[in-house]
Amino acid sequence: MTKTAAVMFAPGFEEIEGLTQVDVLRRAGVQVTMVGLEDRVVTGGHGITVTCDVALGEHLLDYDIVIFPGGMGGATALRDSDQLMALIKQRHANGKWNAAMCAAPMAFGRYGLLDGRTYTSYPGIETHAQDGHFTEEITVVDQDGKIITSRGPATALAFAYRILGVLGIDTQDVRHAMLYDYLKDNI
Repeated sequence: MTKTAAVMFAPGFEEIEGLTQVDVLRRAGVQVTMVGLEDRVVTGGHGITVTCDVALGEHLLDYDIVIFPGGMGGATALRDSDQLMALIKQRHANGKWNAAMCAAPMAFGRYGLLDGRTYTSYPGIETHAQDGHFTEEITVVDQDGKIITSRGPATALAFAYRILGVLGIDTQDVRHAMLYDYLKDNI
């Protein structure tokens, strides 16, 4: 069965974090939907405008995973959306996976998803989730909490591969085709 993912886009999102998730997951055969928080047309923090497939709605409950890119403006908008919070809390109650990177774990902090959970984020964002267990690992999977988190723009590829792994997709071919193994061996 084909896996499904939704990537949330809010004004001020970090472009490399959002678009890397869409690109890598689609390369691996995941059916990815780009979801605009307020509208289908969303401009990122560095002036790149994307046209999403759909705007936020109840359909968010149906995906195997929902992914939040960071970027302070986008992460703040995601955090402050009561509609999104209600949907993600319902997904969490239903045992569905949710993922956030960079500044976006602050939204999970407000939603209560990080309480008692191990996570990572961009430096300084951990102050928004005082009931969680912060670590400086590149990516963190909290199996019991069904959350995946990552640090920031440079970790976007590692984050995407961790998401694929959680979805049960072997990443070896995609990593090789994207020269990720070469990159890891030569830094």
